[in-house]
Amino acid sequence: MTKERPSFPLKLDALDNKKSLANRPSSSVVSLSQDKNSNPLKSAPQIVDSASGVGLDSATVREHMVKKLAHQGVADNAVLSAMLNVERHRFVDTALVNQAYEDTSLPIGLGQTISKPNVVARMIELLRQGRCLDARGKLGRVLEIGTGCGYQAAVLSQLASEVYSIERLKGLYERAKENLRPLRVPNLHLLFGDGMLGYAKGAPYSAIIAAAGGENIPEHWLEQLALGGRIVAPVETQSRTQVLLVVDKTENGFEKTYLEAVHFVPLKSGIN
Repeated sequence: MTKERPSFPLKLDALDNKKSLANRPSSSVVSLSQDKNSNPLKSAPQIVDSASGVGLDSATVREHMVKKLAHQGVADNAVLSAMLNVERHRFVDTALVNQAYEDTSLPIGLGQTISKPNVVARMIELLRQGRCLDARGKLGRVLEIGTGCGYQAAVLSQLASEVYSIERLKGLYERAKENLRPLRVPNLHLLFGDGMLGYAKGAPYSAIIAAAGGENIPEHWLEQLALGGRIVAPVETQSRTQVLLVVDKTENGFEKTYLEAVHFVPLKSGIN
């Protein structure tokens, strides 16, 4: 019996417009920077450059961030474009807004953090370097483990046909919903649940990305990955440090590639 997937697209109402998106075609993908009813760049608050004390529009500081990402080695133009479009300051606390476009992780509550822009861009670029792009050059159906504040999910939504993002901490799940609501992202499903179990109803996935690191890649993720799909996730080494691991599902089994050292919060089971 075929497992029924959740309704698509997810209905995220704008804060200033409660009209449902349910009547939109399921194939439509609305860019975060191309909402017909609002222009986030026009409404974005100024961010103060701490070095000069000069107020900068967020579009300007995002451009600086993206140029830095390119200088650091991120070469995928689609990833750079998505990083430019998504306003990171909307996903951090007001007190930290002036650090939103620095290449640093920031606390988002409940002992969790928003990843550094370079790490987000690097991991998504690695996903796109696999064999999981469709004819349009997009990732297919993606599973994100650890929604956090919703920032990486927003970036993924511009680069994938469909995104399922699962969060085990109720407080962060609710925060992500509030952060994403005004953006009205129709191809993004937010889920509250145990990420270690994946999400079988949405499988198979062309790509799986994790924002938390464990000792091994959970079996559920491997089972839910499509043939030709790719996982990018942090894992612990024998020395208890973390590195990025790329797993490709081939006809001959799973191919693993260990990459650079990273630092993520621990991968945990259960919900809270």
